[in-house]
Amino acid sequence: MTPVPSETAFRFTLLHRDGDARTGLIDTPRGMIRTPAFMPVGTAATVKAMQPEAVRALGADIVLSNTYHLMLRPGAERIAALGGLHRFMNWPHPILTDSGGFQVMSLAKLRKLDEQGVTFQSHIDGARHVLTPERSMEIQDLLGSDIVMQFDECVRLPCEHTEAERAMRLSLRWAERSRRALAEKPGRALFGIVQGADDKALRRESARALVDMNFDGYALGGLAVGEPQAVMLDMIETVIPHLPEDRPHYLMGVGTPDDLLRSVKRGIDMFDCVMPTRAGRHGLAYTRHGRLNLRNARHADDPAPIDPESSCPAARIYSRAYLHHLVKAGEILGMVLLTTINLAYYQELMAGMRAAITEKRFADFEVETEARWREGEKARVD
Repeated sequence: MTPVPSETAFRFTLLHRDGDARTGLIDTPRGMIRTPAFMPVGTAATVKAMQPEAVRALGADIVLSNTYHLMLRPGAERIAALGGLHRFMNWPHPILTDSGGFQVMSLAKLRKLDEQGVTFQSHIDGARHVLTPERSMEIQDLLGSDIVMQFDECVRLPCEHTEAERAMRLSLRWAERSRRALAEKPGRALFGIVQGADDKALRRESARALVDMNFDGYALGGLAVGEPQAVMLDMIETVIPHLPEDRPHYLMGVGTPDDLLRSVKRGIDMFDCVMPTRAGRHGLAYTRHGRLNLRNARHADDPAPIDPESSCPAARIYSRAYLHHLVKAGEILGMVLLTTINLAYYQELMAGMRAAITEKRFADFEVETEARWREGEKARVD
Protein backbone atom coordinates (compact mmCIF):
# COMPACT_ATOMS: atom_id res chain seq x y z
CA MET A 1 0.00 0.00 0.00
CA THR A 2 1.38 3.41 -0.97
CA PRO A 3 1.54 5.94 1.89
CA VAL A 4 -0.97 8.75 1.30
CA PRO A 5 -0.99 12.00 3.33
CA SER A 6 -3.86 12.75 5.67
CA GLU A 7 -5.33 16.16 6.40
CA THR A 8 -5.07 16.33 10.17
CA ALA A 9 -5.31 13.05 12.06
CA PHE A 10 -2.75 10.97 13.86
CA ARG A 11 -4.32 7.55 13.89
CA PHE A 12 -3.16 3.94 14.12
CA THR A 13 -5.22 1.36 12.26
CA LEU A 14 -4.60 -2.30 13.00
CA LEU A 15 -4.96 -4.21 9.73
CA HIS A 16 -3.89 -7.83 10.24
CA ARG A 17 -2.74 -10.18 12.98
CA ASP A 18 -0.88 -13.46 12.86
CA GLY A 19 -0.39 -14.61 16.42
CA ASP A 20 0.97 -11.58 18.25
CA ALA A 21 2.60 -10.20 15.08
CA ARG A 22 0.58 -7.41 13.49
CA THR A 23 0.47 -5.00 10.58
CA GLY A 24 -1.03 -1.57 10.59
CA LEU A 25 -1.00 1.97 9.25
CA ILE A 26 -0.09 5.11 11.17
CA ASP A 27 -1.83 8.10 9.63
CA THR A 28 -0.06 11.48 9.96
CA PRO A 29 -0.41 14.77 8.11
CA ARG A 30 2.92 14.15 6.40
CA GLY A 31 2.15 10.63 5.24
CA MET A 32 1.29 7.09 6.18
CA ILE A 33 3.69 4.82 8.04
CA ARG A 34 3.38 1.12 7.28
CA THR A 35 3.97 -1.10 10.28
CA PRO A 36 5.98 -3.00 11.27
CA ALA A 37 8.30 -0.10 10.40
CA PHE A 38 12.03 0.42 10.64
CA MET A 39 13.07 4.05 11.06
CA PRO A 40 16.54 4.92 9.73
CA VAL A 41 18.37 7.07 12.26
CA GLY A 42 19.10 10.63 11.20
CA THR A 43 20.48 11.69 14.58
CA ALA A 44 21.82 15.11 13.58
CA ALA A 45 19.31 15.77 10.78
CA THR A 46 21.02 13.35 8.41
CA VAL A 47 21.04 9.61 7.86
CA LYS A 48 24.81 9.28 7.62
CA ALA A 49 26.21 8.79 4.10
CA MET A 50 22.72 9.02 2.54
CA GLN A 51 20.72 11.63 0.65
CA PRO A 52 17.15 11.92 1.98
CA GLU A 53 15.71 11.02 -1.42
CA ALA A 54 17.71 7.81 -1.43
CA VAL A 55 16.47 6.87 2.05
CA ARG A 56 12.92 7.38 0.85
CA ALA A 57 13.49 5.39 -2.34
CA LEU A 58 14.63 2.40 -0.26
CA GLY A 59 11.19 2.26 1.37
CA ALA A 60 11.44 4.34 4.55
CA ASP A 61 8.21 6.06 5.56
CA ILE A 62 9.71 7.80 8.61
CA VAL A 63 13.13 8.69 10.04
CA LEU A 64 14.33 9.46 13.56
CA SER A 65 16.25 12.54 14.70
CA ASN A 66 17.45 13.45 18.16
CA THR A 67 16.67 16.29 20.56
CA TYR A 68 20.00 16.13 22.39
CA HIS A 69 22.17 16.42 19.29
CA LEU A 70 20.07 19.05 17.55
CA MET A 71 19.76 21.24 20.66
CA LEU A 72 23.56 21.33 20.85
CA ARG A 73 24.18 21.84 17.15
CA PRO A 74 22.84 23.75 15.26
CA GLY A 75 20.18 24.59 17.90
CA ALA A 76 16.42 24.08 17.88
CA GLU A 77 15.66 27.79 17.63
CA ARG A 78 17.88 28.10 14.56
CA ILE A 79 16.18 25.14 12.88
CA ALA A 80 12.76 26.60 13.66
CA ALA A 81 13.80 29.95 12.15
CA LEU A 82 14.87 28.10 9.01
CA GLY A 83 11.43 26.53 8.60
CA GLY A 84 11.60 23.47 10.84
CA LEU A 85 13.42 20.17 10.70
CA HIS A 86 11.55 18.74 7.71
CA ARG A 87 12.54 21.65 5.49
CA PHE A 88 16.02 21.90 7.03
CA MET A 89 16.92 18.30 6.13
CA ASN A 90 14.74 18.07 3.02
CA TRP A 91 12.61 15.25 4.39
CA PRO A 92 8.91 16.15 3.90
CA HIS A 93 7.75 12.85 5.43
CA PRO A 94 7.14 11.90 9.09
CA ILE A 95 9.90 12.41 11.65
CA LEU A 96 10.08 10.97 15.16
CA THR A 97 12.36 12.74 17.62
CA ASP A 98 13.91 11.00 20.60
CA SER A 99 13.66 13.16 23.73
CA GLY A 100 17.37 13.20 24.58
CA GLY A 101 17.19 11.12 27.75
CA PHE A 102 19.27 8.24 26.43
CA GLN A 103 21.98 10.53 25.04
CA VAL A 104 22.24 12.44 28.31
CA MET A 105 22.93 9.09 29.96
CA SER A 106 25.39 7.83 27.37
CA LEU A 107 27.20 10.93 26.07
CA ALA A 108 27.01 13.87 28.44
CA LYS A 109 29.87 14.86 30.74
CA LEU A 110 29.44 15.64 34.44
CA ARG A 111 25.75 14.81 34.48
CA LYS A 112 23.69 15.91 37.48
CA LEU A 113 20.14 14.61 37.74
CA ASP A 114 17.38 15.76 40.05
CA GLU A 115 13.58 15.98 40.11
CA GLN A 116 13.58 19.00 37.84
CA GLY A 117 15.67 17.49 35.05
CA VAL A 118 19.29 16.99 34.04
CA THR A 119 22.16 19.47 34.09
CA PHE A 120 25.06 18.34 31.93
CA GLN A 121 28.07 19.42 29.93
CA SER A 122 27.99 19.04 26.16
CA HIS A 123 30.15 16.25 24.78
CA ILE A 124 31.03 18.66 21.96
CA ASP A 125 32.41 21.72 23.75
CA GLY A 126 31.76 21.27 27.45
CA ALA A 127 29.10 23.99 27.58
CA ARG A 128 26.55 23.67 30.38
CA HIS A 129 22.95 22.80 29.49
CA VAL A 130 19.76 21.98 31.36
CA LEU A 131 17.26 19.55 29.90
CA THR A 132 13.88 19.13 31.58
CA PRO A 133 10.65 17.53 30.39
CA GLU A 134 9.38 21.02 29.53
CA ARG A 135 12.51 21.98 27.60
CA SER A 136 12.55 18.65 25.74
CA MET A 137 8.96 19.25 24.66
CA GLU A 138 9.81 22.81 23.62
CA ILE A 139 12.73 21.63 21.51
CA GLN A 140 10.70 18.93 19.80
CA ASP A 141 7.96 21.47 19.14
CA LEU A 142 10.48 23.87 17.59
CA LEU A 143 11.80 21.07 15.40
CA GLY A 144 8.27 20.31 14.21
CA SER A 145 8.33 16.60 15.08
CA ASP A 146 5.44 14.43 14.00
CA ILE A 147 6.00 11.94 16.83
CA VAL A 148 7.35 13.40 20.06
CA MET A 149 8.85 11.23 22.80
CA GLN A 150 8.37 11.97 26.48
CA PHE A 151 11.48 12.92 28.45
CA ASP A 152 12.67 9.97 30.53
CA GLU A 153 15.64 8.60 32.41
CA CYS A 154 17.36 5.60 30.91
CA VAL A 155 19.53 3.45 33.20
CA ARG A 156 22.27 1.08 32.19
CA LEU A 157 21.80 -2.67 32.62
CA PRO A 158 22.40 -4.45 34.83
CA CYS A 159 21.40 -2.19 37.70
CA GLU A 160 20.12 -2.56 41.24
CA HIS A 161 16.38 -2.86 41.81
CA THR A 162 16.30 0.32 43.86
CA GLU A 163 17.97 2.28 41.05
CA ALA A 164 15.63 0.83 38.43
CA GLU A 165 12.61 1.67 40.57
CA ARG A 166 13.80 5.23 41.25
CA ALA A 167 14.40 5.90 37.54
CA MET A 168 11.08 4.33 36.51
CA ARG A 169 9.06 6.44 38.96
CA LEU A 170 10.95 9.59 37.98
CA SER A 171 10.24 8.82 34.32
CA LEU A 172 6.53 8.49 35.15
CA ARG A 173 6.54 11.91 36.82
CA TRP A 174 8.40 13.30 33.83
CA ALA A 175 5.83 11.66 31.54
CA GLU A 176 3.07 13.61 33.28
CA ARG A 177 5.05 16.83 32.92
CA SER A 178 5.79 16.08 29.26
CA ARG A 179 2.07 15.54 28.68
CA ARG A 180 1.19 18.89 30.27
CA ALA A 181 3.99 20.79 28.54
CA LEU A 182 3.30 19.77 24.94
CA ALA A 183 0.45 21.71 23.42
CA GLU A 184 -2.11 19.80 21.40
CA LYS A 185 -1.49 20.12 17.69
CA PRO A 186 -3.54 18.38 15.00
CA GLY A 187 -1.73 15.36 13.62
CA ARG A 188 1.09 15.38 16.16
CA ALA A 189 1.57 12.47 18.57
CA LEU A 190 3.22 12.09 21.96
CA PHE A 191 4.50 8.66 22.99
CA GLY A 192 5.11 7.46 26.54
CA ILE A 193 8.16 5.33 27.35
CA VAL A 194 7.91 2.21 29.50
CA GLN A 195 10.92 1.91 31.82
CA GLY A 196 11.85 -0.48 34.62
CA ALA A 197 15.14 -2.05 33.52
CA ASP A 198 14.87 -5.87 33.53
CA ASP A 199 12.35 -6.03 36.37
CA LYS A 200 9.00 -7.44 35.25
CA ALA A 201 6.97 -5.91 38.06
CA LEU A 202 8.44 -2.45 37.41
CA ARG A 203 7.81 -2.76 33.67
CA ARG A 204 4.18 -3.73 34.25
CA GLU A 205 3.65 -0.88 36.69
CA SER A 206 5.22 1.61 34.28
CA ALA A 207 3.08 0.39 31.38
CA ARG A 208 -0.18 0.58 33.33
CA ALA A 209 0.57 4.08 34.63
CA LEU A 210 1.41 5.36 31.15
CA VAL A 211 -1.74 3.84 29.68
CA ASP A 212 -3.74 5.72 32.30
CA MET A 213 -2.16 8.93 30.94
CA ASN A 214 -3.56 8.09 27.48
CA PHE A 215 -0.55 8.58 25.20
CA ASP A 216 -0.84 8.30 21.42
CA GLY A 217 1.66 5.43 21.38
CA TYR A 218 3.88 3.48 23.75
CA ALA A 219 7.59 2.72 23.58
CA LEU A 220 9.79 0.28 25.44
CA GLY A 221 12.93 2.13 26.49
CA GLY A 222 16.07 1.15 28.33
CA LEU A 223 16.65 -2.03 26.29
CA ALA A 224 19.35 -2.89 23.74
CA VAL A 225 21.85 -1.43 26.21
CA GLY A 226 24.00 -4.52 26.59
CA GLU A 227 21.58 -7.06 28.03
CA PRO A 228 21.19 -10.51 26.39
CA GLN A 229 18.53 -10.76 23.68
CA ALA A 230 16.56 -13.18 25.87
CA VAL A 231 16.14 -10.47 28.51
CA MET A 232 14.90 -7.98 25.92
CA LEU A 233 12.38 -10.46 24.54
CA ASP A 234 11.23 -11.32 28.05
CA MET A 235 10.55 -7.62 28.73
CA ILE A 236 8.57 -7.33 25.48
CA GLU A 237 6.43 -10.32 26.44
CA THR A 238 5.92 -8.79 29.89
CA VAL A 239 4.86 -5.35 28.66
CA ILE A 240 2.84 -5.95 25.47
CA PRO A 241 -0.23 -7.45 27.20
CA HIS A 242 -0.58 -4.22 29.20
CA LEU A 243 -0.52 -1.87 26.19
CA PRO A 244 -3.60 -0.88 24.16
CA GLU A 245 -3.97 -2.76 20.89
CA ASP A 246 -5.12 0.39 19.12
CA ARG A 247 -1.85 2.29 19.71
CA PRO A 248 1.58 1.74 18.14
CA HIS A 249 4.16 -0.29 20.10
CA TYR A 250 7.72 0.99 19.62
CA LEU A 251 10.93 -0.77 20.71
CA MET A 252 13.60 1.92 20.97
CA GLY A 253 17.15 1.47 19.70
CA VAL A 254 16.73 -2.03 18.26
CA GLY A 255 18.45 -3.70 16.49
CA THR A 256 19.84 -6.57 14.44
CA PRO A 257 17.67 -8.25 11.78
CA ASP A 258 17.21 -11.14 14.21
CA ASP A 259 16.08 -8.71 16.94
CA LEU A 260 13.52 -7.22 14.57
CA LEU A 261 12.16 -10.59 13.48
CA ARG A 262 11.76 -11.88 17.04
CA SER A 263 10.28 -8.62 18.32
CA VAL A 264 7.67 -8.33 15.56
CA LYS A 265 6.65 -11.87 16.45
CA ARG A 266 5.88 -10.54 19.95
CA GLY A 267 3.82 -7.52 18.88
CA ILE A 268 6.26 -4.67 18.22
CA ASP A 269 5.32 -2.21 15.45
CA MET A 270 8.19 0.27 15.25
CA PHE A 271 11.99 0.19 15.49
CA ASP A 272 15.00 2.43 15.11
CA CYS A 273 18.69 1.62 15.25
CA VAL A 274 22.03 3.00 14.04
CA MET A 275 23.23 -0.54 13.32
CA PRO A 276 22.66 -0.71 9.53
CA THR A 277 24.25 2.70 8.90
CA ARG A 278 27.11 2.25 11.37
CA ALA A 279 27.86 -1.22 10.01
CA GLY A 280 27.90 0.14 6.47
CA ARG A 281 30.55 2.69 7.41
CA HIS A 282 32.70 -0.09 8.86
CA GLY A 283 32.58 -2.59 6.01
CA LEU A 284 29.76 -4.86 7.20
CA ALA A 285 26.80 -5.74 4.98
CA TYR A 286 23.46 -7.17 6.12
CA THR A 287 21.89 -9.45 3.52
CA ARG A 288 19.24 -12.14 3.04
CA HIS A 289 22.09 -14.61 3.64
CA GLY A 290 23.35 -13.07 6.85
CA ARG A 291 26.20 -10.69 7.56
CA LEU A 292 29.08 -10.17 5.16
CA ASN A 293 32.34 -8.60 6.34
CA LEU A 294 33.80 -6.87 3.29
CA ARG A 295 37.08 -6.27 5.11
CA ASN A 296 37.80 -9.98 4.86
CA ALA A 297 40.56 -10.78 2.35
CA ARG A 298 38.51 -13.64 0.91
CA HIS A 299 36.48 -11.05 -1.02
CA ALA A 300 39.46 -9.44 -2.78
CA ASP A 301 39.10 -11.59 -5.92
CA ASP A 302 35.38 -12.30 -5.78
CA PRO A 303 33.47 -10.92 -8.82
CA ALA A 304 30.05 -11.85 -7.38
CA PRO A 305 27.69 -9.13 -6.19
CA ILE A 306 26.39 -8.96 -2.62
CA ASP A 307 22.97 -10.30 -3.64
CA PRO A 308 21.91 -10.70 -7.29
CA GLU A 309 18.24 -10.94 -6.22
CA SER A 310 18.15 -7.81 -4.07
CA SER A 311 15.84 -4.93 -4.96
CA CYS A 312 18.81 -2.62 -4.31
CA PRO A 313 20.95 -1.88 -7.39
CA ALA A 314 24.06 -1.41 -5.22
CA ALA A 315 23.70 -5.01 -3.98
CA ARG A 316 23.22 -6.34 -7.52
CA ILE A 317 25.74 -4.34 -9.53
CA TYR A 318 28.95 -3.89 -7.55
CA SER A 319 31.26 -6.84 -7.04
CA ARG A 320 32.41 -7.97 -3.62
CA ALA A 321 35.97 -7.42 -4.84
CA TYR A 322 35.24 -3.77 -5.61
CA LEU A 323 33.44 -3.20 -2.32
CA HIS A 324 36.35 -4.86 -0.50
CA HIS A 325 38.75 -2.50 -2.29
CA LEU A 326 36.68 0.56 -1.35
CA VAL A 327 36.51 -0.49 2.29
CA LYS A 328 40.24 -1.25 2.55
CA ALA A 329 41.10 2.03 0.80
CA GLY A 330 38.80 4.00 3.11
CA GLU A 331 36.90 5.41 0.15
CA ILE A 332 33.68 7.27 0.96
CA LEU A 333 31.85 5.49 -1.85
CA GLY A 334 32.28 2.19 0.01
CA MET A 335 30.48 3.65 3.03
CA VAL A 336 27.70 5.02 0.83
CA LEU A 337 27.15 1.76 -1.05
CA LEU A 338 27.21 -0.48 2.01
CA THR A 339 24.93 1.84 3.97
CA THR A 340 22.53 1.79 1.02
CA ILE A 341 22.68 -2.01 0.85
CA ASN A 342 22.03 -2.33 4.58
CA LEU A 343 19.11 0.08 4.71
CA ALA A 344 17.62 -1.62 1.65
CA TYR A 345 17.83 -5.00 3.35
CA TYR A 346 16.24 -3.71 6.54
CA GLN A 347 13.33 -2.29 4.54
CA GLU A 348 13.04 -5.53 2.52
CA LEU A 349 12.90 -7.46 5.79
CA MET A 350 10.13 -5.24 7.14
CA ALA A 351 8.16 -5.50 3.89
CA GLY A 352 8.56 -9.27 3.97
CA MET A 353 7.24 -9.42 7.52
CA ARG A 354 4.26 -7.21 6.65
CA ALA A 355 3.38 -9.46 3.72
CA ALA A 356 3.80 -12.63 5.79
CA ILE A 357 1.56 -11.33 8.58
CA THR A 358 -1.08 -10.24 6.07
CA GLU A 359 -1.06 -13.71 4.52
CA LYS A 360 -0.93 -15.44 7.95
CA ARG A 361 2.33 -17.22 7.22
CA PHE A 362 4.61 -15.40 9.65
CA ALA A 363 5.82 -18.61 11.33
CA ASP A 364 6.97 -19.98 7.97
CA PHE A 365 8.58 -16.65 7.08
CA GLU A 366 10.49 -16.69 10.37
CA VAL A 367 11.77 -20.23 9.83
CA GLU A 368 12.78 -19.54 6.21
CA THR A 369 14.51 -16.27 7.05
CA GLU A 370 16.51 -17.73 9.92
CA ALA A 371 17.46 -20.74 7.81
CA ARG A 372 18.90 -18.47 5.07
CA TRP A 373 20.90 -16.55 7.67
CA ARG A 374 22.32 -19.77 9.14
CA GLU A 375 23.16 -21.26 5.75
CA GLY A 376 24.89 -18.07 4.64
CA GLU A 377 26.93 -17.79 7.82
CA LYS A 378 27.87 -21.50 7.66
CA ALA A 379 28.99 -21.20 4.05
CA ARG A 380 31.30 -18.35 4.95
CA VAL A 381 32.78 -20.28 7.87
CA ASP A 382 33.28 -23.37 5.72
